[in-house]
Formats: sequence, structure tokens, C-alpha cells
Amino acid sequence: MDRYRTDVLAGDWRARGRERARPTPAEPGLVVEEVATGWCGAIVHVEKAGGMHVVHLEDRNGRRRGFPLGPGFLLEGRPVVLTAPQAADRAALGAARAAQARTASGSVAVQGARARVAAGSRIWVEGRHDAELVEHVWGADLRVEGVVVEQLDGVDDLVSEVRAFAPGPGRRLGILVDHLVPGTKETAIVEAVRALPAYREHVLVLGHPYVDVWQSVKPDRLGWERWPQIPRGRPWKEGICEALGWPCGSQAEIAHAWKRILGRVRTYSDLEPTLLASVEALIDFVAPPPSA
Repeated sequence: MDRYRTDVLAGDWRARGRERARPTPAEPGLVVEEVATGWCGAIVHVEKAGGMHVVHLEDRNGRRRGFPLGPGFLLEGRPVVLTAPQAADRAALGAARAAQARTASGSVAVQGARARVAAGSRIWVEGRHDAELVEHVWGADLRVEGVVVEQLDGVDDLVSEVRAFAPGPGRRLGILVDHLVPGTKETAIVEAVRALPAYREHVLVLGHPYVDVWQSVKPDRLGWERWPQIPRGRPWKEGICEALGWPCGSQAEIAHAWKRILGRVRTYSDLEPTLLASVEALIDFVAPPPSA
């Protein structure tokens, strides 16, 4: 019996007991974990800085951190060596994505389509932040349909504004109202609009139950399980900024806080279903028919 028939040093002895890391292009959107720090996030971009490639990862709370491109990452629990995407790889990936691209609202993207000339119909929302959120998620869809979103300065005079708009055939009006819950002034105003007999077929008023459209962003996008309760008498947006540790002493700082929250919204899946259902229904209501 030959006790030495096998050379124990033959082959790659260092690889025994561990899995080989495979080269993987660092494509945007790929979620990886950096082994040394445990930082987990989606690849945002790769850049060359100081003579080396750096990959930037964004975690679930929107925080970003850069790491040297190369070994030391896990993809779905398996070791990988991140490599800079090659031009040919990017072109092939771009073509594949274009073939099945979707807008932020989840609709199939219409490649090469020009914005449609605006129709007579409109969607009204209560304020600037509402308008920016709708544009952020549904902007591509609205341009294809030729639908314009306009912001109101509150809904206190909604009945008179609807009368001034004079809805009719080919001139429909969809209205999105904040904090539309039983017993509020908003509910009473909406019922008064719905009671206008001359415009009943050409006006659709829907809403969401949130104090502010900020709250329609899913709380986990901000690192919370739920949005905090702000005491009565305390301005709601200021209270939210304080809970996040963000400055809120001026209108400019409040606006900056909203930009940061809006930046956490990538697609419709980052928004609450109640808002999604209302906006989708309003777009369907005011969009011109296919033959128009």
C-alpha cells in the first residue's frame, strides 16, 4: 500500500475549503456586500479617482460609501471580484434594458416617442411637493398622454375653481386631495364639488389619507418602520425633519428636506398603494382616448 501516492501539494491547496470568487462587472443596481465592513447596498456608479477605480454603494437608507473596486464583495452570499464594466458589456446591457424598459410608474417605456401636445384635460394637485412627486414617478406617462399637472394653493376655493375651469367633453378634470378622511374639511369640500350637477361626468376627485404627500413615501425608505406621530400644534413637516435629524429652521431647509425624501423614491414601489391607486385612476380618467 503506497502511503505517498498522492502529492498533497499538487493543485491549488489554498482554494480548499473556500469558494473561488468570480469576476463580476459592477453594473448599477447590483446589490452587493463589502465583506470587511458589512456595508450592503446597490451599486450607484463606478469612477476612477486617484489612479484607482472606486465603486459607490447606496444602502437602504440612501447613504452612500465608496470602496476600491476588486475583491472583497459578496453577491447573494457568494464571493465576487467586482470589475469595471466594459463598453461592449454596457452596450449589450443597454440594448437588453431598452427592450424591456419600464418607467418609474411601472409602465412599459415607449422608445423614441415625443411628448404629446397637451390636451384640454388637467390633473390638479394641492401643492408643489405633490406636483413634483407625480412628475417624478408618472412624468413619462403624462407626456405620452399629453396630460398636464397643475398645482393648487390648497382646496378651500375648489368649488369656484372648478366652475371657472368649466369641465366638459374633451376637457376633463382630475383632482388629487391630501388628507381626504371622514370628518375633515377636505371631505366636505370634495362632496360639494361632486354635487355640482353640470360637471359630474367630467370631474373626478380622489385623494389619500396622509397628512401630507411626504407620508405617501414608504417609511422604510427613510429607515423607519412607520412615520412618527407629530403632536398637535407642532408643524408636521418640522416635526418630521427633527425626527430625521435634518435642519428645518427655514422654508429653504424644508424644501431641501423634501428633495432628500423625493430622492429616495426610485419607482412606484416606494410609494403607498393608496396614493398609487388614486393617481393611476386620475390619469386614466383624464387621458385622451386612443383615437384622439
